[in-house]
Amino acid sequence: MLLAVCIQVSAQNTAWQPASYEIVNPNYKKFKTKQYAHVFSNSKNNIVQLAPELEGLQGIELPLEVYKKGTNAPLKLRFKEKVVVLVGAFQDKSDKGFLQLDATPYTATLLLQNGVTITGLPPVNVYALSYEKGTHIILPDAKGLFAILGVVKMKQALVSRNAEMLDGRLWNPTYIIEGFSDEKPLFEIVGGENKPVIDEGFPGTEGIQGGFEGGRVVKVGDTYHMFPTERAGEKGVPDYYDRVKTKIGHWTSKDAIHWKRESTILQASGTYAITEDDNPMNDRRAAIWSYMPVFSKKENKWYGYYLAYTVHKEIQPNHSFGRIWRCESTVAGINGIAGPYKDMGIIMEPGLDSQPWEGRQGVASFFPYQVGDKYFGFYSGAYPFESWADYPKKSGKGWFVALAESNSLEGPWTRLNKGLEPIKSIHPQFVENPIVSQLPNGLYIAVFDGGPEGWGHHLPNMMGYTLSKDGVNWSEARYWPIETKVNKWWDIMRTPLCLIPEGNDIYTIVYNAIDLNKRFHPTGMVKLKLNREVMDARLKEMK
Repeated sequence: MLLAVCIQVSAQNTAWQPASYEIVNPNYKKFKTKQYAHVFSNSKNNIVQLAPELEGLQGIELPLEVYKKGTNAPLKLRFKEKVVVLVGAFQDKSDKGFLQLDATPYTATLLLQNGVTITGLPPVNVYALSYEKGTHIILPDAKGLFAILGVVKMKQALVSRNAEMLDGRLWNPTYIIEGFSDEKPLFEIVGGENKPVIDEGFPGTEGIQGGFEGGRVVKVGDTYHMFPTERAGEKGVPDYYDRVKTKIGHWTSKDAIHWKRESTILQASGTYAITEDDNPMNDRRAAIWSYMPVFSKKENKWYGYYLAYTVHKEIQPNHSFGRIWRCESTVAGINGIAGPYKDMGIIMEPGLDSQPWEGRQGVASFFPYQVGDKYFGFYSGAYPFESWADYPKKSGKGWFVALAESNSLEGPWTRLNKGLEPIKSIHPQFVENPIVSQLPNGLYIAVFDGGPEGWGHHLPNMMGYTLSKDGVNWSEARYWPIETKVNKWWDIMRTPLCLIPEGNDIYTIVYNAIDLNKRFHPTGMVKLKLNREVMDARLKEMK
């Protein structure tokens, strides 16, 4: 039977004591109520924010579709003591697929207003339903979707408050997080550094005010070589200039933890544009980013692909009209990776084949890879124009990628499908700086920046990966919650620089991230372990 529950109203909150319980229904399972938990079976909806009172409780994965349709079997639970069941009700009265708990005959007490954020779904109010010891049907005959977020002991003070968690529809679409969905993860996070491996004040960071973002790490023999974008900036100039006055550095390490700066590969001018459009009067190498070293077996030398921008002081984004340059090492062989490098010219740029989705940022990154006798290259665009009528200043939001093709690493490179459509199968709004390699069974994998939670955006805030059988058609992204296994020293996760196989199915990722308390953007490192059984299953699933 339902009981009255004692609720206090207070600005304070304390952890709630869980109560043990048993699920009587077959095929239902529990989940731990915490960030990234998937709340419903066979769905991608997961918790991104929650009131601390709920942390660590045991919820129940309900089948989303049958509950929304009202065809679910009643949920039956068994309790060993008097308990309070915490029910999440979605605040959308216009959708009859959601249970309106305040409109039911059941005695439910509003406990946490806006208590949880679940991706893709309306704001969640958490209600308290109290039960005696024994077996009970939870909300019999109630129709519509709700969430079971935990069961707690009745003999405690439960504080009622507005937890002020956000609307989950801001995170739309939903996405898959490795280790939290119903499927087995392809990669398990097995370790890494609990702090940055390069941070402000480390040797080699002198003159780099803004830290690092993007680039690539490769391993030659027993040495890691990193070519990051160094957000150098200038003394006495605010941090917006860190994005403009950039360098490409060359760093080396024997363990991907302790790094030594070796040289400067490229240096941007930092000169602002004098016109608003893509005009040759402007310095088109004002900012240099995203250096990607690739070894040409045919020519027996290293090539470098990098991005050069026009920059404008007043128009956002201040990086504009990107162009991709190719350079070559003047030293032959695999050990010529340190250069020096000579420029060979532009391989992709805004032009007659450009489409409005490439936006003001132009060609914003490039990574080439081989498939059989052909070469493909991921190229990107950002801050799209709805139409060319919006050129050059009226841009929207979106970070997209598409493919170009060539018969050689040298080019010429041609936009596939004339650049008409970006690839949206990975994520429809944000894919940035993909780097491609192959898994042991031949599957192509691209690791990328999955987009920030911050700066007005509500994106996964994790590094992601996508798979392809043919190097052209790419799967829906999965994301790595590495902070579940290493200390989270960052606020905004940014770009993976590599996925390096180390043997025994262990892989190294070096990445950039942002601590909002500092101007300097540090570099981190994490280790993953490949599950070959899952890898082979993914290959079979692909058409």
